[in-house]
Amino acid sequence: MSAQSHTRPHPAPTGGVDIRLPWWALALPTLAFIVLLALMLNPSDAQAATGDPAITHLFERAQQLMAR
Repeated sequence: MSAQSHTRPHPAPTGGVDIRLPWWALALPTLAFIVLLALMLNPSDAQAATGDPAITHLFERAQQLMAR
């Protein structure tokens, strides 16, 4: 009767988890953040985009509160 040969187990993968995100998964939220920040810092541009003076007044008030 022959003895069974034991096969070696596959070695565990080294390193961390390899997750790859598409380029837009980081670029789009970053772009949206920059656009919203620019609108907050310059509320006169927000009026041209919205056409509503109440929104512009809100942005101006927020800018005044942050400047304090």
